Amino acid sequence: MDSPDIRIVLVEPSHPGNIGAVARAMKNMRLEQLFLVSPRQFPHSEAIARASGADDLLERARVVDTVPEALAGCGFIAATTSRERDQYFRVADVRDGALRILRESARGPIAVLFGSERAGLTNEQLETAHLLIRIPASDAYPSLNLAMAVQIVAYELYRARGVPIDPAAGAASPLADPQDMQRLYAHLAQVLEEIDFRDRTQSGTHLMARIRRFLQRAELDRNEVNILRGILTAVQQRRRPARRNAP
Repeated sequence: MDSPDIRIVLVEPSHPGNIGAVARAMKNMRLEQLFLVSPRQFPHSEAIARASGADDLLERARVVDTVPEALAGCGFIAATTSRERDQYFRVADVRDGALRILRESARGPIAVLFGSERAGLTNEQLETAHLLIRIPASDAYPSLNLAMAVQIVAYELYRARGVPIDPAAGAASPLADPQDMQRLYAHLAQVLEEIDFRDRTQSGTHLMARIRRFLQRAELDRNEVNILRGILTAVQQRRRPARRNAP
């Protein structure tokens, strides 16, 4: 059974023992790509001790400074959450989410984001995701240890590899990567400014966030991003002569 092209991304993990336990969980379930975003302590002897034989995975772990660096080149992105539902994001049970992640991994690299032990993922980090994954737990105490959460997701991904997948599922064009999407959002924000289409809410800060979220739900491929940016460029080019000819 080959290892799928799936990155496990830990965002600002604070405890080196959790990093080691995550490496062990990943090796148990044949996941090989560990990315660490600004870990507080790494490398560390406790991480090696808790890895219990997964030292090689720790040695190959990529340490980066930012989430965009960890997501570079990825198409589909999932993020873990404690939310049961969200009006802006798709939220899936971990078992259903694992099937989706595995299917998308046939199209290109995939990332699964896990937040820090204390704060989880910020709204800004969640906005990069196409899907939020929720692990059902007791209402009385739903908080999971970071390594436990990774173990559950890794197990469901391993289990999902035994579920038949339609061969045509991976035939679609690769999804646009986060860098492509960021360029689209910047271009769109620029055009909205040029045509004076502004956020009319009291705080004046919600418009682009809403746009980002519905475009993430749309799961655009690279060609679709290029089409949208072509339209935006055409709008800009039409406006320039109009401004020159204005009295």
